[in-house]
Amino acid sequence: MRLIESMDMDLQNRQPTPDAVATSDAGARLYSDGSSHALEAISSTGLPVAWRRFVVLTLNLVTLLAIGSVVFRILSPGGIDVPEALMLGGFLIATPWTVLGFWNAVIGLVLLHGPGDPARSVYSFYRQGKGTQPRSLSSQTALTVFLRNEDPYPVFARLDAMTRSLRSTGLDRHFRFFVLSDTSDPCVAIAEETAFARFSAEMAEQGGKVPVYRRRMVNAGFKAGNIREFIHEYGKDYDFFLPLDSDSVMSGDVITRLAAAMEARSEIGLMQTLVVGVPATSGFARMFQFGMRHGMRSFTMGSAWWTADCGAYWGHNAMIRTSAFLAHCDLPVLPGAPPLGGHILSHDQLEAAFMRRGGYEVRVLPIETRSFEANPPTLPDFAKRDLRWCQGNMQYWRFLFEPGLKPVSRFQVLQAILMYLAPPAWIIATFAAAWKAVSSGFDSSYMQLGFWLFISIFLLSIAPKLAGMLDVLLTRGAVRSYGGGLRLGLSAVIEVLASMLIAPIMAVYVSIFLVGLLLGRSVTWSGQNRDRLGISFLSATKAMGVQTIIGFTLATIIYLGAGGETLLWAMPVVAGLCLSIPFTVFTASAAFGRWSARSGIFAIPEEGHLPRVLSRLVPDGARRWRRPARDGRETDMQLPEQAQTDGGT
Repeated sequence: MRLIESMDMDLQNRQPTPDAVATSDAGARLYSDGSSHALEAISSTGLPVAWRRFVVLTLNLVTLLAIGSVVFRILSPGGIDVPEALMLGGFLIATPWTVLGFWNAVIGLVLLHGPGDPARSVYSFYRQGKGTQPRSLSSQTALTVFLRNEDPYPVFARLDAMTRSLRSTGLDRHFRFFVLSDTSDPCVAIAEETAFARFSAEMAEQGGKVPVYRRRMVNAGFKAGNIREFIHEYGKDYDFFLPLDSDSVMSGDVITRLAAAMEARSEIGLMQTLVVGVPATSGFARMFQFGMRHGMRSFTMGSAWWTADCGAYWGHNAMIRTSAFLAHCDLPVLPGAPPLGGHILSHDQLEAAFMRRGGYEVRVLPIETRSFEANPPTLPDFAKRDLRWCQGNMQYWRFLFEPGLKPVSRFQVLQAILMYLAPPAWIIATFAAAWKAVSSGFDSSYMQLGFWLFISIFLLSIAPKLAGMLDVLLTRGAVRSYGGGLRLGLSAVIEVLASMLIAPIMAVYVSIFLVGLLLGRSVTWSGQNRDRLGISFLSATKAMGVQTIIGFTLATIIYLGAGGETLLWAMPVVAGLCLSIPFTVFTASAAFGRWSARSGIFAIPEEGHLPRVLSRLVPDGARRWRRPARDGRETDMQLPEQAQTDGGT
C-alpha cells in the first residue's frame, strides 16, 4: 500500500512552480498570453498510472524470483561453493535489465494490437493524423545542433533539408538554427565556417531567419556544458529548444507538431520522440538499425505506458521547455578526477530526472514520427560509442540517493548503471561455470548450465526484437514495407545470429573498459565516424585481439578437458569471440553493404517510401533493391508525389 500511495503522490506532483515558468521572458510570455491550457494533469484512458507501475513491478519481481529459484535449486544440492555463488550472483545481476526489456516488449505488443487505444492511454498529449497539423504557433524554438571535429558538409546538408521541410509548413518563422561547435581541429573549424557561411547565405536569400554559429575554444563540460552556455546566452528569447546531434534529421511536420503539443501542455518540460535510422549503405549499420527499427516500437510503447510522466531522454531529437531546463537541469561537477569525477559525460537521463524533480513532466512519444539519426557504420565505431555511454552512466552512482528524485526517476538512474554492469556479470558467471567444470573434473552439466544462462539472458535481451517481428506480422501492410516476407524473414534470422555473435564481443569490450575505468582510463570526446567503410585485418586485430585470445583459450580448455560435445554447448559464447576479427572485417566491408542494399536484406520502410526530408540525403546505394535494372543500368524508382510528403508513409 505504501508503494501505491507514494506513486499516487508522485502523479499528483505534476505542476511546475510559477517561479519556474516565469524564469525566462519567453517562458513567462507563453504562460501568460493565454495560448497554453491551464496547468493540469494529462488525462489518459485505461489503467491508472500508479497501477501500471505496480503491475510492471510485480511482473518483474515474480519473473526474477522464478528464474533465480530455478538456478539456485540447480546449484544448491551439495551446497553452494565460490564458483556457484559467482554464477548465481552474476546471473541475478545480469538478468533484471533484460527481464524489464522483455515485459516492456510484451506490454507494448498488447497495447499495439489489443483492444485498447494507445493514442488515448499512452500519448494523448500529441495530436496526429490528417487535419491535425498546426496552422499557427505562438512560440519561438531554437534548433540547436552540436559539432565536434565532424565533417561539416553532411551536417549542413541535413540542416538544409530540415530548413526546406520547415519552410513547407509555413511556420518556419517560429524556428531558428544554432550551430554550436566544440571543434578543436583548426582545419575542421575552417571547413565549418565555410559551410556555415554558405548555409547562412542561402537562408537569407530565402527570407528565413539567419542562423547563428558559435565555436567554443574550450569545451568545458562537453556537450552538456555547450548546452548550458547556449541557454544562458540565448535562452531568454526562446520558449523551447530542440537539441540535434550532427547526424540528426527531423521533418518540419514533426517539429511543428511537437512545438504545438508543448504550447498546449505547459506541464510538459521535455518531449522525446522515437528516433529511427536513416537508410544506410553500411552493411553493419543496415543490420543494426533493422533490428532496432521494428524492436523499438513495442519496447518503447510498453515503457511509455508505465513510466508516463517520468519518461526517458536520449539527448537529442526532443523538444525541451527552455525556462524549465534553465531552472532545474543544471548538472553539478562531480568531485574527484575523471573518468568517474569531473564533468558528467552522459547528461541526458540526469537532465530528465532533474526536470521531473522540478515538477515538469517528461514524456516519450512512442511512435515513428519522421525523426531520424545515422548509426555507426562498423562494429568498432559502435563499440566506441557504447563505451562513451558506459563511462557516463558509471558516473550516475553518485545520484542514486540524490534528494528529491521521483521513485521512477531514481530507478531509471539505477537501470542506466545496471545496463553496463550486466555484461561483466554475465562474463563472470560464464567463466565461473568453466572454473567449476574444471575443478569438478570437467562435469559437463556445469558447462551446460553456464551456457544455458547465456542463452536465457540472450533470449530475454532479444525479446523486443521478437515482439517487433510479431508487430510487423500483425500490422496490415507492414511486411510489404520491409521488402516482403522473404526479405523480412531472412533479414530477421541473419540479424539475430549476428546479435548472438556480437553479444559476447561487446560483453568483453565493456568488461575490459570497466576495469580500465577503475584504473583511470577514459574515453575521448571527439568526432565520430559516420560513413567511412572498410577495416583492415590489422586494425580489426588490434580492436578484437583480446576477444579472440579469450575465445580460443576457452575453446581449447573446454575441448581438451571435456570433449566436443561440451564445446558445442559453449559455441554461443565461443563462436562470437573466436570470429570477432573476421566478423568485424566482413561487416565493415563495402561488399557486404552493397550486397545487403542490392538484395534488400535489412530493408526498412523508409527505403520503400522515402520521406521528402530525406530525399536529398539518402544515397542511391542505400536503396538499390528499389531500383530495378533497365538496359543494364540501375535507375531511380520515383515515388508518387503524395508518398514524398513528410506526413506520408
